[in-house]
Amino acid sequence: MFEKKKVKWFLYGMKICVAGLGLIGGSLCMALRRAGYKADGYNRSPAPLEYALRNNIIAAPAAGFEEYDVVFVALPPRAAVQFINANVFKDGAIVADICGVKGYMEREIYSRPRNFLYVGTHPMAGKEVSGIQNACVDLFDRASMVITSCPKTDAAALLTIKKLTKEMGFRVIVECSAEVHDRKIAYTSQLAHVVSNAYVKDGEIESCLGFTGGSFQDMTRIAGVDEGVWSELYLLNSANLSARIGELIANLSQIKSAIDGADEEVLRGVLKEGREMFSGQREKASDDGIKITLLK
Repeated sequence: MFEKKKVKWFLYGMKICVAGLGLIGGSLCMALRRAGYKADGYNRSPAPLEYALRNNIIAAPAAGFEEYDVVFVALPPRAAVQFINANVFKDGAIVADICGVKGYMEREIYSRPRNFLYVGTHPMAGKEVSGIQNACVDLFDRASMVITSCPKTDAAALLTIKKLTKEMGFRVIVECSAEVHDRKIAYTSQLAHVVSNAYVKDGEIESCLGFTGGSFQDMTRIAGVDEGVWSELYLLNSANLSARIGELIANLSQIKSAIDGADEEVLRGVLKEGREMFSGQREKASDDGIKITLLK
């Protein structure tokens, strides 16, 4: 009993900073505040920082980072690495990025000696819009947090991030390697954005008012995301994403061939294969060393 109270006191006594006050960073601050923490904030441009202060999203602006026990870096991958390399952190502090690629981050972080403990995280939540003005306290409620680790990951730091994840309202923790993360994300996230972007380039999108329903909305919802952010993610995970695009092209070509040949039997077979794979494989247990924890 004493040990549990001691751990709780330690967690609430931590000094936390979120660097990068956009949609995800702002929502992290709000979720941490709801959980009983006071997170300070940092942003490269002043407007989001001022907004965060006016709306009590952060407790105070960060003047430096040596006083913090945990620093969440909510920046794009290259900017996150630049930020980490340019600043000084407390000895033994936890630095956790929220980037959408993890192999790149691990390679950069472990390319030199560090005095801090690194943990890779990726909140599986977001919106079609960006900016701290769209941040919300419940963005992560019932969402998954992917946490990556390797033999260099500190066990205590990993445990602390998992505790914070639970307290911020996440429903599921997924633990895996950076390699598995990048391979899965190329399929579940990046490929979906690529397909949506390609789909809306068809000339038939003009004058579609009255012809659209749920299918169209689902296909186009993420077509308008920031090309600067997503181009960086695509290129930093190029091998995995290219493989998935190639697989999609092959599958589309198979369907197109059946349609062009007016071969209904072949077409039914191709479509049936997809239906059966979707229903039978998406919930199949993984053999990639993925650990999934359902939080209460």
